[in-house]
Amino acid sequence: MNKLVTDNLYETRNNLVKEITLLSDTELNSKPDMDMWSIAQVCHHLVLVEEATIKAIVWGLKDNDRISTERKNIHLTLLDRTKKIKAPKIVEPDVAPFEVPQIIDLLNDSRKKLLAFLNTIEDKAILEEKSVKHPALGELPLDQWIEQIYLHEQRHIDQIKEIKLLLDWKH
Repeated sequence: MNKLVTDNLYETRNNLVKEITLLSDTELNSKPDMDMWSIAQVCHHLVLVEEATIKAIVWGLKDNDRISTERKNIHLTLLDRTKKIKAPKIVEPDVAPFEVPQIIDLLNDSRKKLLAFLNTIEDKAILEEKSVKHPALGELPLDQWIEQIYLHEQRHIDQIKEIKLLLDWKH
C-alpha cells in the first residue's frame, strides 16, 4: 500500500477522533432531526464500512474471475455531499446509544484490523488487478476500496461538523 494512502488513512482518522473526543455522551448520541443519524451512529457506520471493506477485499482476492475494471474518480462521488448515498443495510449503524470511549475503541479496533489485514497481502499489485462491486460506486478495483475508506470518512467528518452546528443551533 502506498504511503499516500496510509498517510490519508491516518490523518483522516485523527481528524475524526479530534471531532468526537471532547463531546459528552449526550452530544454524541443526540440527533438534530429524527431523520438524521447521531454522531455516534455516523461513527458506528464508519466502523461497519471498514469491516465490510475487509470482507469485500477478501472476497475479491479469492474470486479468480474478478478482473479489474477502469479506475474511477471516487473523490468526486464521495466528497460531494449534495448527492445523498443510502447506506446498505449491512452498514447501517446501531440505534442504541454509545459512549465516547466506546466509539473511539471501536474506531481504533476496526482500523487495526484493516491495517493488519492489508499487511497480510504480500503482493499489493494484485489489489489493482482485481475488483468487486461497491454498493455506491459500482465495480471498483480493490485498491480503490481502500482509498474509499478515507474519502468516505472525510465525507462523514463533514457531516459530523454539520450535526454539531445543528445541535448548537437547537440549544
